[in-house]
Amino acid sequence: MSEPTHRGRTGIAVDRADAVTAGTRAGAPREDTGAPPPSPAEAGAHAIVTSGLTKRFRGGQVAVDDLDLAVPRGSVFGFLGPNGSGKTTTIRMLLGLVAPTSGTWSLLGTAMPAGLARALPRVGAVVEGPAFYPYLSGEANLRRLDAADPGADPRTARARIGAALERVGLTAAAGKRYRNYSLGMRQRLAIAAALLAPRELLVLDEPTNGLDPQGTREVRALIKDIAEDGTTVFVSSHLLSEVEQMCTHVGVMRTGRLVAQGPIAALRASGRPPRLRVETPDVGTAATVLAGAGLRDVRAGDGEVTADAGDEAPERICALLVGEGVAVRGFGVVRPTLEEVFVGLTGEGFDVGA
Repeated sequence: MSEPTHRGRTGIAVDRADAVTAGTRAGAPREDTGAPPPSPAEAGAHAIVTSGLTKRFRGGQVAVDDLDLAVPRGSVFGFLGPNGSGKTTTIRMLLGLVAPTSGTWSLLGTAMPAGLARALPRVGAVVEGPAFYPYLSGEANLRRLDAADPGADPRTARARIGAALERVGLTAAAGKRYRNYSLGMRQRLAIAAALLAPRELLVLDEPTNGLDPQGTREVRALIKDIAEDGTTVFVSSHLLSEVEQMCTHVGVMRTGRLVAQGPIAALRASGRPPRLRVETPDVGTAATVLAGAGLRDVRAGDGEVTADAGDEAPERICALLVGEGVAVRGFGVVRPTLEEVFVGLTGEGFDVGA
């Protein structure tokens, strides 16, 4: 029988090795570098705030370096970066599973680590994938997890387990053995375990990792549904397309450092300027018109001309071209993709799809 998930009163689903790590390292000595604690205003407006959060392992390896993170309440925050960039280590520190070397952080307005006992019951998390008893049903697994939670009321267990299964779309499969669940169903059951009590913050570490397209769609839809109810969702991923489709905000990690964060629209706008693209057989004339209109970096190619859009209204430029007799076959504004922006920030590629 495989090693089951352990979930204590915090609502965090982790494997047993993580539970031991949390117990043995939480009180380890920490280097104090004088990083200021999150201000009350920052902590109140954000579900997660870190200041100078750093993790240095024995031997000198720095997994997370001087992290200043701000996750707005109510957002779906994508924590994006290539594998090995420090995402999981950051999550472990946030949840008290690993002690930071230095720095400060807060969860739901509560300073950590002193407030772990107060904050973590309001946090649900799935770290490093689900693991349940394979020969028990999904419902039976949740009953065992709920019974292990000293803060759970046994009188409401049946109702809460039923609500959690319904929330993730597993009511019909509640009596099915876990070993017969698909990967997508297993991931949804893990999220149900994290939602056995009301949560203000849900932390998911690579929730679509290894899933087929159908399982990926199921988990993505579930995350959106949970966020619509006001729960802040913090999702780590190396899959660019997943972050782009389900997240409102994003933080980008590179080799342990946060290189950018903010709303997705703002990060996209921070890339190279948008360019006008004109498809035409009259390349020379079109290039002359664009340059005469004050557009910069005009480039003529095979059957097309491009230029930096600047602040000019595209419809005005199109009218100018037509007015000068240019035969316009196609006209549009080409904006940088998120992939281009993120590769420019990290110097590394991302997995674009699942």
